[in-house]
Amino acid sequence: MKRREFLKGAGAAALGAAAYPIMGGLNIAHADALWKGGVTNETVKVGDLHSLSGTMAISEIPVKNAELLAINEINAKGGVLGRKIEPIVVDGASDWPLFARLAKKLITQDHVPTIFGCWTSASRKAVLPVVQHYNNLLWYPVQYEGMECSHNIIYTGACPNQQIEPSVEWLLKNKGKKFFLIGSDYVFPRTANAIIQAQLKALGGETVGVEYAPLGHMEFATIIDKIKYSGADVVYNTLNGSSNVAFFKQFQQAGLTPEKMPIMSTSIAEVEIQGIGPQYCAGHYASWNYFMTTDTPQNKAFIKAYKDAYGQDSVTDDPIEHGYVNVYLWAKAAEKAGTFDPDKVRDAASTFSFDAPQGVVQVSAENQNMSQIVRVGEIQPNGMFKEVWHTPEPVKPQPYSPYISDMTCDWPKGGLIKRTSA
Repeated sequence: MKRREFLKGAGAAALGAAAYPIMGGLNIAHADALWKGGVTNETVKVGDLHSLSGTMAISEIPVKNAELLAINEINAKGGVLGRKIEPIVVDGASDWPLFARLAKKLITQDHVPTIFGCWTSASRKAVLPVVQHYNNLLWYPVQYEGMECSHNIIYTGACPNQQIEPSVEWLLKNKGKKFFLIGSDYVFPRTANAIIQAQLKALGGETVGVEYAPLGHMEFATIIDKIKYSGADVVYNTLNGSSNVAFFKQFQQAGLTPEKMPIMSTSIAEVEIQGIGPQYCAGHYASWNYFMTTDTPQNKAFIKAYKDAYGQDSVTDDPIEHGYVNVYLWAKAAEKAGTFDPDKVRDAASTFSFDAPQGVVQVSAENQNMSQIVRVGEIQPNGMFKEVWHTPEPVKPQPYSPYISDMTCDWPKGGLIKRTSA
């Protein structure tokens, strides 16, 4: 049943792509002209597309807030190319087809030259054919499974070799070789788990169980029983959204502790820990490129600005930081290009580095992902992360995992090509 649901979802994504072939049926000049309607002598409109309701709201509202913070900061300094940024904020409501409809509305009715948004890979997959069809640009702020090559998306969240693969290597070295995999039932967890299973096989590890739950699922007793008696050394968690609240509480109630069986998560950050309760998460781990405890001058300024805007009890996390950085990268790229033209902004985005709160980052001209440091953190009783490992320097992005693919994305060489021909 689960496999049929996954294939049904993949089929829907394919139908979505078929409904929006790359520029098919649309005059290129007309598509390129759409964004000009969103630019006046005084303002430039931009789209902001996140789930402000539904199961993903807990994670996405703070990212929207960070993007608006960056917009306000840039506007306070005079805007971009002499124009104030006017955000058009819409609610994807954790509904992937709605994400596609809203992206089309932002481009064709509001005439935005760029969109900041999405969290789940399902929402990004829904928006992808739309931004390709209208030759627009999506700035995507969240770690993802890779295996995608689009000229119309700037992927600043971690790709597999900047989160999944190094965290698996860290677990193998420090916590054990037997992994139980649990994830939400959609494209990111299924692709991530395919990478992990292949990586474990290559590196001498073992997968002792794999389970999926629908997004929003809250009853994990059966799955936790399987985990408890699986013989696993560690649990690799790719659950998303509010399901994590139930999972972490029920995991602890079953008598499982970080000392007996640590959990490594890919979608649990400071915001989600607040929602779950640090007492249920302390001692477990997550892998990201940024923690609120990351010690840089830029991060101190970012945290102060975020708290001043959204309350002293608010926290920052990795997707929040990436959402904030995305707006600055777009603004700097537009200034470099001297235009809001999505094609020219995309080309300019890889021509400079940026001092982000996480450290120096740079978008790759080859695959439009971002070079960045990889970090593993242990969750503390106060809900913050203690960094226990990091790479010595930013890691170049490799969106196609060599564990499951011989392809690579390289736009100067034509886009998606065989790795052996690179």
